[in-house]
Amino acid sequence: MPATARTASLPWSLLLLDPQKLLFSFSSFMAAAATLFIAFEFSLPRPWWALLTVYVTAQPMAGAFRPKMLYRLGGILTGATVSILVVPNLQHAPELLVLCMAAWTGLCIYLAVLDRTPRAFLFQMAAFSSAVISFPYLDDPADVFTTTISRVEEMTVAITCVSFAHGLLQPWSVKPVIHGRASSFLAHASRWTREALGQRHTRLEYEHRRMLAADVAELGMMAIHLPADPWPAKAGRRMVLGVQKQLATILPLASAAANRLDMLSALAPLDPELARLIEETRAWLTKSAELQYAAGHALAMRCRKLAERKEHPLFWRDLLRASLCVRMAEFVEAQVEACRLVKQLGSAPAAQPKQGRERDKSFPLARDHGLAMLAGLATATAIILYCAVWILLAWPNGSATAAFAALITCSFATQDDPAPVLGRYLGATLLTFPLAAFYLFAVLPRVDGCAMLIVTLAPALLGIGYIQATPSLSARALPMFSCLIVALGFLDRFMADFATFINVGLAQVGGIIATIAVAKMFRSVNVSWTAKRMIRGNWIEIGQMASVARPFRPVHWTSMAIDRLGQIAARMAVAEGSDALHAADGLADLRIGRNVIAIRRTLSTVPMPIQATLREVLEGIASLFQARGRKGELLPPPTSLLTSLDKAIAAMCTAEQPEPSHPALLALVGMRCNLFPTAPVPRMAGDA
Repeated sequence: MPATARTASLPWSLLLLDPQKLLFSFSSFMAAAATLFIAFEFSLPRPWWALLTVYVTAQPMAGAFRPKMLYRLGGILTGATVSILVVPNLQHAPELLVLCMAAWTGLCIYLAVLDRTPRAFLFQMAAFSSAVISFPYLDDPADVFTTTISRVEEMTVAITCVSFAHGLLQPWSVKPVIHGRASSFLAHASRWTREALGQRHTRLEYEHRRMLAADVAELGMMAIHLPADPWPAKAGRRMVLGVQKQLATILPLASAAANRLDMLSALAPLDPELARLIEETRAWLTKSAELQYAAGHALAMRCRKLAERKEHPLFWRDLLRASLCVRMAEFVEAQVEACRLVKQLGSAPAAQPKQGRERDKSFPLARDHGLAMLAGLATATAIILYCAVWILLAWPNGSATAAFAALITCSFATQDDPAPVLGRYLGATLLTFPLAAFYLFAVLPRVDGCAMLIVTLAPALLGIGYIQATPSLSARALPMFSCLIVALGFLDRFMADFATFINVGLAQVGGIIATIAVAKMFRSVNVSWTAKRMIRGNWIEIGQMASVARPFRPVHWTSMAIDRLGQIAARMAVAEGSDALHAADGLADLRIGRNVIAIRRTLSTVPMPIQATLREVLEGIASLFQARGRKGELLPPPTSLLTSLDKAIAAMCTAEQPEPSHPALLALVGMRCNLFPTAPVPRMAGDA
């Protein structure tokens, strides 16, 4: 019955139109209309290029399209400058010219993949704008200067029209999206932590926990858009970065508390006071963010008070209880602060203290030079192959194929495996050809004047614009726009030539097919291979932090580890269930890294004999994670490391007036729980 009802209501749901998506499509259409009017009025040679730039630049959120607009404009100017400098000087050596343009394009893609911010659009636009300008003039570079100026004028007109149209008609802000995502994360984290602290807690799936990291990473990428958003940017960005840092702290703390509870429950039933505190914490997590903020401080104080309760002598369960309570207190405090910031984020921005500006300057991103270099080399190799085939076959439309293929290659260079996306790109292109033929041969011959042209194009542009505003379908919008606009080929006068239409269509399809073939040969890496590289990077950095011979630089490590975990989460969704990647628990690595930081920070504050045992533990951690980084495998920790951990724990517990909540002692307990969860209970002074 429910299935039948859902099926019956499906056609009606398809007829419901989203007003915001309609507004976005209308804004883009108005920008396209203004662009066409200016292009025809001032006799720009390629109005279709300006029209296509409109829809490449437009984005559904103001905070998203404005930085891209500025960076794309800068990329166009950069690519045009390179074209003017390189093409005329190498006109007598086409082979060297192809190599130079391929090297330039590869360098731009390397920087684009490495950057991972809206600034990457500058490098992408610089790459394929220089390719589109240069390749059609490899044989005859005499007019390259005039052509370059024309392309820059056309793109500048398009970008300016998009900016004004969307700014006036559709001034959406990224602020509500960020506030909604942050609120959703808090609710999700509360629900997951409540389940993890349950008495019948079972180990949750890796994907479920890693998706929390993906939300934190995505929130950071959204925050990058704020400097160009209409919302007061500087205060807003500092606030969002503060929210993100708190959310990044919540994840490992909640995971650590759940881990300690599992191990403590496995030893013996919880004592009544601790069980009551856990139930009250779980009940607190069911409340709204406002009520959590109101009652959170008192709950955190109770957790810390129980953690500081001293027992003589200390048993292993006492250390686990202290670790659990401290992590719960830290989690509650982080959750309370996050609730405060999210509430402030959703209200009118208040003045921020100046001293917080430097502290919340950035949320660092994890970058992989190897992956970026692979993308750049693949792009450069692809362009060389395109040009070689074009020149050897002496194909008249080969320059268009090479330029179009270079544009597509640059557009999808950041994908691990762009071939499936390019396949959908090809499908959307083929589906649009009948529409383009209908317009070119049935509609446009009856059109007279720019105004009539804009009216006749309105149904197609508005429809595809609505598709562009739909997240699940937006990837198909660009090839549809590209096929329709390029196939129509708006020149200074109308020409409905079937042979030209077929040649242009073959150039587009040939460019896409060639790009797919090159992607299959050079870029079809398994997503798990990319994720394993990120995990190896995390292991290597943990090993470096643990090595006492290296300088201690823990700043931003947690942020970068969370960012890597978010990137891994996006790839875990398509990894095979039996893949060895699932065995690597990124949250456990994150907790170990934080424990390493805690030990190194307190190393100079403990007595010398204890320092020696802590150094032995750190060296063992460094050796383990460096070996994991070299081998690329989740090597089991050696028993010698367990011995060192037990020795260090015993040394700290036998010191004068041992503190069960000492940061170094809690870090040692955390390392033992994470690395040796099934090891026997260590012998303590209280066991004698």
